Parts: sequence; C-alpha cells; structure tokens
Amino acid sequence: MNTLVRRIATLGLAGAALAAGAAGTGVPAFAAGPAAAVVGPAGAGAGAGLAPLDPAALDAALATRPGDAAAGAVARVGEPGQLWRGATVDAVTGKPIAPDAHFHIGSISKTFETVVVLQLAAEHRIDLDASVQSYLPGLLPGSFDPITVRQLLDMTSGLPDVGADAPQQTVDEEIANRYEYRSFDQIIESTLRPEGRPWPGPRFTPGTKQEYNSLGFRIAGRLIEQLTGKSFKDEVTARVLAPLHLDRTSVPEDDPRMPRPYLHGYLTDSRGTVVDVSEQGGDPSNMISTTADLDHFVTGLFSGRLLPAAQLDEMFTIPRDSAGKPLPLNSGTSECVTGVACYGAGLMATPLPNGAMLWGKSGHDDGYSNGMFATRDLSLRGIYSVSTTTWAFGSAPALANRLLGAALAPAKH
Repeated sequence: MNTLVRRIATLGLAGAALAAGAAGTGVPAFAAGPAAAVVGPAGAGAGAGLAPLDPAALDAALATRPGDAAAGAVARVGEPGQLWRGATVDAVTGKPIAPDAHFHIGSISKTFETVVVLQLAAEHRIDLDASVQSYLPGLLPGSFDPITVRQLLDMTSGLPDVGADAPQQTVDEEIANRYEYRSFDQIIESTLRPEGRPWPGPRFTPGTKQEYNSLGFRIAGRLIEQLTGKSFKDEVTARVLAPLHLDRTSVPEDDPRMPRPYLHGYLTDSRGTVVDVSEQGGDPSNMISTTADLDHFVTGLFSGRLLPAAQLDEMFTIPRDSAGKPLPLNSGTSECVTGVACYGAGLMATPLPNGAMLWGKSGHDDGYSNGMFATRDLSLRGIYSVSTTTWAFGSAPALANRLLGAALAPAKH
C-alpha cells in the first residue's frame, strides 16, 4: 500500500464522532436498498443517555450523497435489545451488496494483534515493560533507545512510520502494484534501513509523546511469531477467531482472493477509469471480515471473553506523564480530537457529547474505509465498511459521520 495511505489511514474514528462530513469528488450515488433491516422491538434497550435506534434515520445515513466518493457500503449498529443492519447498491456494478459481504479491514487488525500480545502477557510469555531490543536483538538500529512492548501498542514508541520518507507511488503505480506482498521483516528492514536514502531515526524519546504508528505493529507481529514459533495467522486464528467462532474472518496472508460475497473496493486511475482493487496483497497482518463478525469480536472483547481484567484494562488506558496528565501528541498528529493522547493499547478513545467514551479502531486498505466502535459497556456498537473509489483517506467517510450521528441523535438526521 502507498506510504501516504498507510499514514493517513489512521484518521477516522475521531472525525466520525465529532467532525463534519468530508467533501468528495462526485462519485455516482447509491441508495440504501432492501437489505436494510432492524431486529428487535422499536425503542428497546437503548443504553443510558442514548436514544433508541431509529431505523429510518440509519437508512438515510447509509444512503450516499453527492461528494461521498464511495461506490457502496455495509453497516451494522446495535444497542442492547436492538440491532440494525444495512447495505446499499454498488454504484459501479449496479448490483445490490449483500449485508454479509466480506471486506478488507485494514488497521482494525491492530486490535486483533493487540489481543494476541496481551494474551501472551497474561501467560507471562511477554513482559510489556521489557524492551523490543531484548526480545529481538539487532532488529532496531543502534540509534534507537530501548522501546517497550507496551509502547509499541499504545503508539508512544517514537518509531518512524512504515516507509518513512519513501517516494510516494502514483495512483497508477498503486493499482499496478496492488498484489505486492511483504513479510514483517521486509517491511521493518525497508523502513529502518532503506537503500539509497538516509536511515530514519527516532521521532521522539519513547514514552514521552503519542503518535499513530504502524511500524510498531509490524514489529509486534514479528515478536508474536518469534515467541510462539507460529505464524501471525495461526496465532490470531487459534486465540481469537476460533474461540469467538468468527468463521467469516480470515488472515489471507499472500492469497489475494476474496471470499464471496464481498464488498468491491475501487481506485480511480489517472485516466478516470474506476478499477476494481478488491483482490490485493499486503502483509501477514492483513485481515478480511464482515460487519457481523467484527460486531461479535468487539462484543466478546469488551465482555472479557478474550482477556483477563488486567490485560483488558491496558486497552482502555491512555498513557500519561508523571503528573497524571495524558501525554502530548507529537507534532502533526491530528487524529486525537482532545488534543492529547487518545490511544490505549490497540484502541482509540473519542468522547461523545453525552459524556460517554467511544472506543474503537478505524482501518483502510486500497478501496476500503472501515470503522469499528463501541462504548465500553456496549450500550452502543457500530461497524461500517465503505467501498471507496479514490485516495481520499484524509478523514472519515462522510457516511461514517452520518451513521454515528444517526445513532446518537436520530431526530437530527
């Protein structure tokens, strides 16, 4: 994936909660189709301070509008006792999208990966306060101070991001190279010891600031494989997918094929041609899922089915300084709408207008823009995947903003 896309794909959940919808490029409109459905009695079970789900408001939020830069979408929103599901028509093919369509989840895989690392910590096989250098000697150049495993997970490592300072691919190059697959070692080595340009150094002293970082999770994936002697795919499958019966979630590794049915993702080339990029490569942590499986995952995770209480609390713990204040953000970091650190281990926090906190993760791959969010008490849950047609990854999809708004204040949408 293009380096720029990897970096700005971090943005999304905060914008979806609090920012205005982003302008787009006039992609053909799609309408919410007959796939929209609601389960449970009207007005049932809304969490404290939240309005009951309004299917009509959610249907309207899912339907695209001029400027969405999207070809289609699937979504799922739940409150205790009530569940709404929706899907649209694919504007490129003209065919209805199945509500159970598969899609590439992008950086939502970081949450799965975090669970595996924290399980290993609970088993005393990983010490979160031990350094990466002690577990993987020689992996990092000598210019880096010790970085703890916890700092990889909570974005305080100070590492450069994947492909730092690498030349950007054009959209045509991105389309042509979409099947490229790289191992964890290849990504780490090409980022930290690139050929033909200076090696990047630390962005800041570990543990002093927070900045979104994908390289830390490639290193954590490498650590999982080193300590267990098994692949990332095997560990995620055995530790998360199998126990929760997430039968429609997979770790495809270097197999670019999509399981059917699937949401088609697109990029538009320099000639204006919309190209289907649903089949693509990536790295060992790439994952494919559905809205239902991600809903079951976040429900099982927050309910304590995957982690002991101490390790689960790590995911909801914002790193703080010696005075107890959230760490500052590194220069240029904008995804935390509070202006200070907003990531725990593998989850991002966004305050809601009613005083509750929304926790979750956004994720992008070529042609896909996704989100998974919930309150910790599960009084509100939401999953979406938008089929995008451009590289406009700078903010959350307009649909995400509308969907969350319809769930929080349906009378206004």
